[in-house]
Amino acid sequence: MLSLEDWKTLFALSDKYGFVIASDECYSEIYFDEANPPIGGLQAAKLLGRGNERLVMFSSLSKRSNVPGMRSGFVAGDAAILKKYLLFRTYQGCAMSPPVQTASIAAWNDEAHVLDNRNQYREKFAACTPLVSEVLGTGMPDASFYLWARTPIADTEFARGLLEHYNVVVLPGSFLARESQGVNPGANFIRIALVASLAECLDATQRIRQFAQQL
Repeated sequence: MLSLEDWKTLFALSDKYGFVIASDECYSEIYFDEANPPIGGLQAAKLLGRGNERLVMFSSLSKRSNVPGMRSGFVAGDAAILKKYLLFRTYQGCAMSPPVQTASIAAWNDEAHVLDNRNQYREKFAACTPLVSEVLGTGMPDASFYLWARTPIADTEFARGLLEHYNVVVLPGSFLARESQGVNPGANFIRIALVASLAECLDATQRIRQFAQQL
């Protein structure tokens, strides 16, 4: 998560070099400390007493409400950029059906299910992180629904063996990065998605622990 000081630095660099900040905030409502929610781009700009020049943010119901299939979201920020984006969207986008619009309005207007969603993630991380940390290098993140763990063997081999012997799917970290100067920063890590029910997540992490103990 970016602190206000991080945003200040980013804005200063944007002012100096003229690049646009496109802030993906689709995950911004998945965090664990209710007293310390992430600071979004528009919020940071307001707190720092600046406008929205060269700043756009994207949000979605996908993670907030667990409805990725609805493809419902919005973009806000610099009016000059959005004017051009609207023209692009007019020709490259697709219309949202009335039922999806109605469901979207209901989801955006309700915060109770969002809080419940965070509570469920908090419970799953609290239960699953200790199990994984017994055998793999990992720790509780500040905000996420993914648990990252370091593997004792190549991440691709770990993922393949885990699927073959324990029927659990994880994503090799090396698939999410590219090699630069001979180093892939995702290598020897796996990404575990704690998006299923608590019982399913516990079952999966126990299988991961059993597999890792055999290596």
